[in-house]
Amino acid sequence: MSDQQTTGYQVLARKYRPETFVDLVGQDAMVRTLRNAFAADRIAQAFVMTGIRGTGKTTTARIIAKGMNCIGPDGTGGPTTDPCGVCEHCTAIMEGRHVDVMEMDAASRTGVGDIREIIDSVHYRAASARYKIYIIDEVHMLSTSAFNALLKTLEEPPAHVKFIFATTEIRKVPVTVLSRCQRFDLRRIEPEVMIALLRKIATAEGADIADDALALITRAAEGSARDATSLLDQAISHGAGETTADQVRAMLGLADRGRVLDLYDMILKGDAGGALSELSAQYADGADPMAVLRDLAEITHWVSVVKITPEAADDPTISPDERARGQTMAENLPMRVMTRMWQMLLKAIEEVAAAPNAMMAAEMAIIRLTHVADLPSPEELVRKLQNTPVPPSPPNGGGGGGAPAPQRGGTTQAYASTQMAGGPGGTVTALAPQAENALARYATFDHVVELIRKNRDGKLLMDVEADVKLVSYRPGRIEFQPSAKASKDLAQRLGASLQRWTGNRWAVTVVNQGGAETIVEKRNAAENAIKAEAQKHPLVQAVFSAFPKAKITEIKSQQDIANEAMAEALPEVEDEWDPFEEE
Repeated sequence: MSDQQTTGYQVLARKYRPETFVDLVGQDAMVRTLRNAFAADRIAQAFVMTGIRGTGKTTTARIIAKGMNCIGPDGTGGPTTDPCGVCEHCTAIMEGRHVDVMEMDAASRTGVGDIREIIDSVHYRAASARYKIYIIDEVHMLSTSAFNALLKTLEEPPAHVKFIFATTEIRKVPVTVLSRCQRFDLRRIEPEVMIALLRKIATAEGADIADDALALITRAAEGSARDATSLLDQAISHGAGETTADQVRAMLGLADRGRVLDLYDMILKGDAGGALSELSAQYADGADPMAVLRDLAEITHWVSVVKITPEAADDPTISPDERARGQTMAENLPMRVMTRMWQMLLKAIEEVAAAPNAMMAAEMAIIRLTHVADLPSPEELVRKLQNTPVPPSPPNGGGGGGAPAPQRGGTTQAYASTQMAGGPGGTVTALAPQAENALARYATFDHVVELIRKNRDGKLLMDVEADVKLVSYRPGRIEFQPSAKASKDLAQRLGASLQRWTGNRWAVTVVNQGGAETIVEKRNAAENAIKAEAQKHPLVQAVFSAFPKAKITEIKSQQDIANEAMAEALPEVEDEWDPFEEE
């Protein structure tokens, strides 16, 4: 009976787990640094390995542990980055039973009590090996008190003790711990390297698997060698001797990439019917609606990147047909279309994830995408409006009252900016001339209003602007006619407030007639006049012709826009953050 029959089937991720640095793929920089350190006998007291899942963090920790304690086949060897794999220490570490190499999973043992066990044992020499080695996996899961308890030992460990940490969340490890470790960042495995690794394993297993199937597995693994090996294991079983890309696609719940590109073309052409039919066909064939939308987003990202950096099309996980179609899209599609598709697809993915019926949500997203895809850009729309004949204006400015826009402080040049929306609620914003500067202090009633505003009496300000019909004014004396809705104590409140703020008595008199328009009435009249003036602009008239339900919602002067930009500008940071301050 064979060993495999005796021990049962061993999954490929464990069967082909690297045993030496030669077997470890995709981490050449780390391997080179470790070889130099071992050769110069400058082995650090503590290491921390960080990277995404499945890149070899714990595997590297075990290889380092073997290299530190390897004595060679003849029992006379020293620390090495090429452990022999046959001496008693290499064998015991490989099988996870070495008494001097202790592995702890910080995800399940997070407390200070677990760390105290290590602290209490570090003072005892290794039982049989050269070094006593502590491997702590997912070290970021340790509690704050556990990290604090470890610090002193980590800074001044006995000569026979080494620490090796592994984590996927390096930012959660305190700086005080990181500063005491030699850090290695394990990179995602590059697609070319991953495909070669999978081909090597498939050949060793006697499995016939297509190149495009390996490319699909590599893309799904996202740089994780363990994920890729596990998916390969599943794909070999799924294919039962010969594994094709279609089988891997079905296994992963993916849509056919070529069909997703067809769907993408239909969306960009605005073919809502064809796009919905294609989505339904892919769904009937087993594709997950969420996976289809994610593929559409991935295509959008990839085509955008290819448009900026054409060499990105050389990705080995991309088939030749897909590469050719992607390059054509990158040449023909404007970047603004790609960015709009990206934003809408991100929103659609959120909606599908939250919807009770994923397929319905995906269909609504496709409908929305097809209707937006063929909309003209803002530049094209403005160009079209500029070329649109403007209908003759009705007498007196077409319902705008015929009132000319008030001239404020001399000759000004008219400016207009437009923002269009395809339906009700479309807006047009016109820029008004800059207002004239004020005169002397309290020289006019406007200065009284400004004084109220500066003292932040909102109620009095609203009442004065809406209910005071000024009859006469000079500094210290106000005569006004109240509006029908004015409060009875308005004159008393206004006089008392002005006396309190200026230190002088103010005579505030109420009369029954002769009052001018209130500030609110004047403001509304001025805004209506400016809107009427803006409506005379040919481009604005073209907008109203194309969008009859559009409205002018806001009037801004150039000074208003400048003030808003100043207000939104971020203040300069005066004090720099000291990264060592936490220590």
